[in-house]
Amino acid sequence: MGLLSNRIDRSSLKPGDHIYSWRTAYIYAHHGIYVGDDRVIHFTRRGQEVGTGTVLDLILVSSGPSRAHTHCPTCVPPNEGHGVVSSCLNCFLAGGVLYRFEYSVNAAHFLAKARGGTCTLAVSDPNDAVVHRANHLLRNGFGCYDVFKNNCEDFAIYCKTGLLVLEGSRTMGQSGQAVSIIGGPIAAVLSTPMRLVTTNVYGMAATAVGVYCASRYATDIGMRADVAKVEVEDLTRRLSVGLFQVIEPTVAALPNAS
Repeated sequence: MGLLSNRIDRSSLKPGDHIYSWRTAYIYAHHGIYVGDDRVIHFTRRGQEVGTGTVLDLILVSSGPSRAHTHCPTCVPPNEGHGVVSSCLNCFLAGGVLYRFEYSVNAAHFLAKARGGTCTLAVSDPNDAVVHRANHLLRNGFGCYDVFKNNCEDFAIYCKTGLLVLEGSRTMGQSGQAVSIIGGPIAAVLSTPMRLVTTNVYGMAATAVGVYCASRYATDIGMRADVAKVEVEDLTRRLSVGLFQVIEPTVAALPNAS
């Protein structure tokens, strides 16, 4: 791994690693926790890798891996359960390349990674604690999937750090991918007033990049003030009694395919 790429060989995998693989055209990456014995625990939207419950899924799902291949004899097919599933490494990668998410990176390294969802300033817990959280959530779930506040990257980051965004926060979850998706348009909007100062396209572009980088840095899980360490047993207890809940979006749903 290095500044330009987090790509790794399978031989270097260790239980507790946060891994990911980019999907078609690099539209999004799917994240999970490698727990050893060729198994990966990851969070899905009812067995589907990514989704919003809206018409946007027509784009997102089309970029995902094809499910038409022969059924893997070692993996349980995804169902309508709580969304946390265990897959073999081959099924998780779905033909993609293996990458390892980086923790405890310095600010310069973090900002040099133009695309979010590859590293964080936060410190990882010991690998045995990471595997314990992942296995516990496999049995008990991680709440409702939300593409911006509770997705596969949020799941993997929680397993690695035990950190969760505090209830009542109006901001996004821990996901660097979500910040990148939202941060680009916001940077463009916020840099628009520069037109009143200069018409130089390079100056405006530099301002937009600066705003984008600042938003990524400020919202990284390792920098945020609205997070807290939550024990996994406490998290699932609170989820089971409704004391902690992520609500799925209520915007227009996809039409029935029947």
